[in-house]
Amino acid sequence: MAGSSGGRPSIYPTLLYVDAKAAIRQLTEAFGFTELSVYEGEDGSVVHAELTQGNGAVMVGTKGRGGVFDAAMKGAGTTGVYVVVDDVDAHHRRAVDHGVEILMPPTDQDYGSRDYLARDLEGNVWSFGTYAPETAG
Repeated sequence: MAGSSGGRPSIYPTLLYVDAKAAIRQLTEAFGFTELSVYEGEDGSVVHAELTQGNGAVMVGTKGRGGVFDAAMKGAGTTGVYVVVDDVDAHHRRAVDHGVEILMPPTDQDYGSRDYLARDLEGNVWSFGTYAPETAG
């Protein structure tokens, strides 16, 4: 199966932002992502960026740069992404300290997870929790 070796995730949510640089700042500072790479165009916009969190990653870019993916995402609405974290309450406090809009505070779920919901600067919904589904390997 592609992507199942070398410790690399096989799924990468991809988010386009009007202000990708501000989004990267929020994702790293408030949500604890690590900037792996950022490629900028001549105009200073983010052409492609990769941010990691645990053993997962997201790709980020600037809306309106053109191309097939940008055209496909036009008017597509917001995106929801789930990220597994070890300490939900500490993660939540960090997000609150950075002024993130919290949609649901840390909550214990019936299925055994503790999680919270937040909205980023451009409306994407992020879930952070302890639930880590098993995947076939």
